[in-house]
Amino acid sequence: MFTLAGADLARFLLATVILLAAAHLLGYLAEKLAIPRVIGEVAGGVLLGPTCIGTLFPGFFHWLFLGFSSEGNLFGLVYYIGELLLLYTAGLKFQARFARSDVKTGIAIIIGSTVIPFLVGWFATRLFNPAQFLGPDHNLLALKIVVAISIAVTSIPVISKIFSDLGIMHSRFAKIVVTIAGVHDIILWVALAIAAGLVSGHGTSINGWVVSKSLIVTFAFLAVCIGVMPWLLRKVTSNRANMLFRASFLGYFLIILFALSDIAGYLGVDVMYGALLAGVATKFSLPDRWFARLEEGVQGISFSLFIPLYFAIVGLQLNLVKDFNLEFFVLYLLFATVVQSVVVYLTCRAIRSDRLTSINFAAAMNARGGPGIVLSSTAFSLGIINQTFYAILVMLALITSWMAGTWLRIILIRGKRLMPGDEHLVIQRVQQDVWLSEHAETPSSSQL
Repeated sequence: MFTLAGADLARFLLATVILLAAAHLLGYLAEKLAIPRVIGEVAGGVLLGPTCIGTLFPGFFHWLFLGFSSEGNLFGLVYYIGELLLLYTAGLKFQARFARSDVKTGIAIIIGSTVIPFLVGWFATRLFNPAQFLGPDHNLLALKIVVAISIAVTSIPVISKIFSDLGIMHSRFAKIVVTIAGVHDIILWVALAIAAGLVSGHGTSINGWVVSKSLIVTFAFLAVCIGVMPWLLRKVTSNRANMLFRASFLGYFLIILFALSDIAGYLGVDVMYGALLAGVATKFSLPDRWFARLEEGVQGISFSLFIPLYFAIVGLQLNLVKDFNLEFFVLYLLFATVVQSVVVYLTCRAIRSDRLTSINFAAAMNARGGPGIVLSSTAFSLGIINQTFYAILVMLALITSWMAGTWLRIILIRGKRLMPGDEHLVIQRVQQDVWLSEHAETPSSSQL
């Protein structure tokens, strides 16, 4: 019933080995070139997919990745598990509070970088024909929501990784940006969950009741996950009668992840929204000693296997030869970058931030990274967008992440401060290379 022919299993494992190796190798090379790792991981899939190998050696591509009827489904399962874990880890990084001195800056940037870019993105659909990017569901309202989100979205995982690679995760600037990105993305994922609700079994028939129902269910689910679930998890997890928690620490929280994602799906809210909120609820419910253990365990399995495979499969689905409108992409990239950067810059200047600090915040908030890719993946799988716009959104996420990392690296190399309070910042960069030696690597620090 649940068996797979030996030859088919061998082929699937071979394809997985090649894909995972490409993701890790190109991700590693990207980091060595001061490029966000996610770009290399997606590039691994692009190299093996229709863009390169699929064009040059189509027979080999189909034999390896489409060699038997259920192989696509198997990769689809790996893909969605990776996506769930990516959103879960993003939720675990959520910061609920600003330092008292940073409240004004944080709230101003959250409002400015969310509301205005979202509205600009919404009305920007009048400047081009959005119907050319409609997916099989043919839902124009949902497409407009996706366009608006793509202009406003910011990445928690990628910007956090950039800060970690640069050795500035402990800086005042990084703490503010990560907190802003967390609140920012919760708000925008509400919008995506509403779009998912609009296309969930309603075809092209959209009315006031459908929209109202999506809003009510989405906000109710958000309220329960943030307001009730942390309290409930604290009570249940610490109970001595909780044999599931005692049986497997990591397994217990993975069950919570999949359960909340499943509930979200049954409610007509996107399952990925459930995964994000599962991470947030878990973050709020655990004491520091348990949270550190959970984060280490989740990241170990996620970033070594499922998340690199997820990004590689994203690249595997891209056909930049056939399904990519380069001219429109360049215009869309410029538009999205200018809107988000200018809005954040002007917001910072309005609250009396200096010029360089304002530019730094604008650059950091323009990184779309993982959430931008998840947005494109989710919208594509729901039938909201077609293959062409999917490719555009993925490339938008990758290029803006590269731009953000490059700018911040230049600022640090030149010895400039990120913002007031970071004048005497000590770089704390952790060496991540693994060497077969008797001496363990230790974190290294250097003074700017």
